[in-house]
Amino acid sequence: MSPFLAYEDKGTETSSVPLVLVHGHPFDHTMWTPQIEAFSTARRVVAPDLRGYGSSPVVPGITRLADFAGDIEALLDDLKVEAFVLAGLSMGGQIAMECYARFPGRIRGLVLADTFAAAESAQGRRARGAMADRLLREGMRSYADEVLEKMVAPYADAEVKAHVHRMMTATPPEGAAAALRGRAERPDYRDLLTRVTVPALVVVGEDDAFTPVRDAEAMHAALPDSTLRVIARAAHMPNLERPAEFDAALEAFLTRIDG
Repeated sequence: MSPFLAYEDKGTETSSVPLVLVHGHPFDHTMWTPQIEAFSTARRVVAPDLRGYGSSPVVPGITRLADFAGDIEALLDDLKVEAFVLAGLSMGGQIAMECYARFPGRIRGLVLADTFAAAESAQGRRARGAMADRLLREGMRSYADEVLEKMVAPYADAEVKAHVHRMMTATPPEGAAAALRGRAERPDYRDLLTRVTVPALVVVGEDDAFTPVRDAEAMHAALPDSTLRVIARAAHMPNLERPAEFDAALEAFLTRIDG
């Protein structure tokens, strides 16, 4: 049974397709604040806190991408959001791919930001397990300090850095560890991408070290109908680092879907 997710549901039903925003690790739905504000004037925008993050319940152990996708499906059922554009960043992008595998008929467009489709390597599985152990042992702060300037570029705005650091340090270690263990077991979505029948938008920060531009180019090449946007002067979170540029790409995509 899916836990009850905390979420923000802003805007009203219009002729425009609703937008569902899935955050990355280790963040919460407020990473989408610029987009919630920008796009809820013309459409309904739903942004959940994933289980183990933000104000949603923490479920220790292992949280697989299929668990996150099931939670999102149940939430959208409860909210009576039948068809929507689904956008995810980083882990959220992988969850979006899992959602497409589970309920493709409800998804009108797919936005994959700063993410990648391949399964985890053996080395990556070990690293995620070790990091999960570390977060349970040490808490989130030392990790947040360590990775802040990879999540957002060293030259990012100070307020953006502070927001990202706050989200990371507020994340419950048990939730983050469970997601890391589940993400280590994720399937390979590369073949799935070749079978996506809806338009897709692939976005990546030019200076993203976690999911570099080449990963975005590979997804763009695999998707039958996709647009690639590389955001200059941004790292792993271009939606926060360069919201005007990110929103312009998303607006153009949504306009196409609405049409």
